[in-house]
Amino acid sequence: MGAVVVVAVLGGVVGCDGEDKEGGKRGAPGARGGPALDAVDSLVVKGRAPKTGYDRARFGSPWADTDSNGCGTRDDILKRDLDGVKFRGGDCTVVSGRLAPDPYTGKDVTFTRGRSRVDIDHVVALSDAWQKGAGNWRPSKRIALANDPLNLLAVDAGPNRGKGDGDTATWLPANKSYRCAYVARQVAVKKKYGLWVTAAERDAMRKVLARCPQEELPGGGSPTEAPGRFRAR
Repeated sequence: MGAVVVVAVLGGVVGCDGEDKEGGKRGAPGARGGPALDAVDSLVVKGRAPKTGYDRARFGSPWADTDSNGCGTRDDILKRDLDGVKFRGGDCTVVSGRLAPDPYTGKDVTFTRGRSRVDIDHVVALSDAWQKGAGNWRPSKRIALANDPLNLLAVDAGPNRGKGDGDTATWLPANKSYRCAYVARQVAVKKKYGLWVTAAERDAMRKVLARCPQEELPGGGSPTEAPGRFRAR
C-alpha cells in the first residue's frame, strides 16, 4: 500500500515534477508524458466492481523476476529506492539500507533484512486494480502489474499497511509534499493498464493535481504482459 514543493528525497531534491534534481533514484523509470492533471480526464469512470474472486495469487508469485535480470522484484526496488545499500552473496539480496526519507512520512527509515520496517507498496493496490478492471484480465497482465517498477515504491511499513487497498479518494500520504507525485503515479499506472476510476477517485485526483498543474505523468516501467513462463491462478 500521498501541491508538491521542494522536498529532500533519497539524498536529492525533488521539485514539483517529482524528479530528483541531483540524479537520485526516486521517480518513474523512463520518459514522462505531459501533465498528470490532463491525463486524469483520459481515465474511464465507472463504479467499483465486486471484490469477489480476489486473491493475491491471481497476480502470480510475489516479486517474480519478470525482467529476467536474475533478481526478484522486491530486491530490484530496494536497490532503486534505498541509500547505502549492502548485499549478501552478490548484488541481488539487499540486507540493509536506508530510506532517506520515506516518501509517505518524510522521515528516514532504516531497512534491515529480517526485521524490516520497509515495505514495497503497490501504489495502485492489487485489490483496487482487481475491482477496477484487473479481474477480467489475462493472468500475464496481472503478473506484469504486480511487478511493474512504475507501480512500486519502497515505503515505511506502518502507513503502507494502514493504506490497505485505498485509492486517491480514501487514502493519501501524510507527507503532503509527496501527494502530487503519488497521485501522478497512480494516474500513470491506471492509464498504462487501462484501469478505471470511480467518480469520487477522479475528483480526488483532480483536486490534488490542481495544486500542481505542471506535475508530469511518470512513464516507463515494464511491459504490460509478463513473459509466458510465469503463471497465476
